[in-house]
Amino acid sequence: MKQAFNPYLPGWEYVPDGEPRVFGNRLYVYGSHDRFNGEDFCLNDYVCWSAPLDNLADWRYDGVIYRKEQDPRNKNGKMHMCAPDCVQGADGRYYLYYQLHELACTSVAVGDSPKGPFQFYDYVQHPDGTPWGEKRGDVFAFDPGVLADDDGKTYLYVGFGPTGAFKKLMQMRGNQLDYATCLELGPDMKTVKGEEHPVVPALDKAKGTGFEGHAFFEASSPRKIDGKYYLVYSSQLSHELCYATAVIPFGPFTYGGTIVSIGDVGYKGNTIPNNYTGNTHGGLVEANGQWYIFYHRQTNKQKCARQGCAEPVEILPDGSIPQVETTSCGLNGGPLNGEGTYEARIACNLTSREGTLPYLKTFEKDKKQIHPYFTQSGSDSEGDAETYIANLRDGASAGFKYFQISSAKTVSMTLRGRGNARVELFVYPKDSPDEKIPAASITAELTMGWQEYSADLTPLSGVYGLYFTFTGDSTADFQAFALS
Repeated sequence: MKQAFNPYLPGWEYVPDGEPRVFGNRLYVYGSHDRFNGEDFCLNDYVCWSAPLDNLADWRYDGVIYRKEQDPRNKNGKMHMCAPDCVQGADGRYYLYYQLHELACTSVAVGDSPKGPFQFYDYVQHPDGTPWGEKRGDVFAFDPGVLADDDGKTYLYVGFGPTGAFKKLMQMRGNQLDYATCLELGPDMKTVKGEEHPVVPALDKAKGTGFEGHAFFEASSPRKIDGKYYLVYSSQLSHELCYATAVIPFGPFTYGGTIVSIGDVGYKGNTIPNNYTGNTHGGLVEANGQWYIFYHRQTNKQKCARQGCAEPVEILPDGSIPQVETTSCGLNGGPLNGEGTYEARIACNLTSREGTLPYLKTFEKDKKQIHPYFTQSGSDSEGDAETYIANLRDGASAGFKYFQISSAKTVSMTLRGRGNARVELFVYPKDSPDEKIPAASITAELTMGWQEYSADLTPLSGVYGLYFTFTGDSTADFQAFALS
């Protein structure tokens, strides 16, 4: 069987905001669709990817499932479709919920298959037919997450918790921006029953509550697990997915903790990001008895070229979910094979000699051009595009976790660039992460074409994280490495 990596889709694909859903014997991911080198979020049409539950490395492209122009309010295609979610209705059809980025309401499309194609259905609405979000006092219906409960009822969770000028603008329009909100939908999957129910407070309302410091920002994703209601959301910190729990869909919800941070902030007390941070969005799913959290990371020196990742999580007997670390092997079911060739794009940690900063701010202010980044050759959606880490300079490090190493004797790297590079490989035992072991030293006289450089590997036996640290006066691009 193939191995599974992070990001789990091909390197040329940019599907963030992933909502994982199991239908039949396959795991489907519904997300927004960024454009490589695009100027804003979510510029492309919705696509679907799926994998069999017994092989989460075998992702299949199911094609374009819904186009922007299909929404009657977007016939010119100028508005972007933000993060969607999909559930199966009592009628057996599949309902896709999304928001156009300039509107305050939730659109609904419907299809006969989880892989579409979907057709426009209607808008989530008041009983009088007015789209919910367009009456004064309605919640700004951003990032819809949907829960199809065991009793046949359907609940929609929406909301946005911005600050500053955008919040003032939305408040002038009459939208509520202080809470994530739950709405019950009628049997038609679009008409709201009853009132809004605030469930998780945004920044201004979180003070003095259990949510303070991790207030709601966006990305509502509900699930029901062992009779308890979970709401995963992106917090005010943006780089983390947190969760809250309740005994009924409307709450009250209690703050649970952080599930994952794309910079591993908070993991085992870590306070310094080990990857460039930005927004993230995702949800929980169970596959073959194992729960996973899906999330995304940033690439290409921009906020809006995001790629999906996933990690296994443990739900403890008391219902709590300990924070997990980001890895290169999230859906693999264990460490990667300690022999073989691996793309550099599966690095889960990436830093410069000056560390990291929030993603967009870092590259806007990177006048010295010292920061490395994930990128690709060619244009958007080219299946043969080369993927690599660019601009690795003195003090930069790329980390990969984890590998089961037993017999490998050599490590090689595929590099290009300018100058003379020296790359030190350090490994960290998974069970002793503070133990730093020098494992190899590679010297490279770089050229503008890809070249392979090799060195002997210190004998190793166990599960390790691999960290390649660059020194010297070179500027290097890193395409792949191999253990043999």
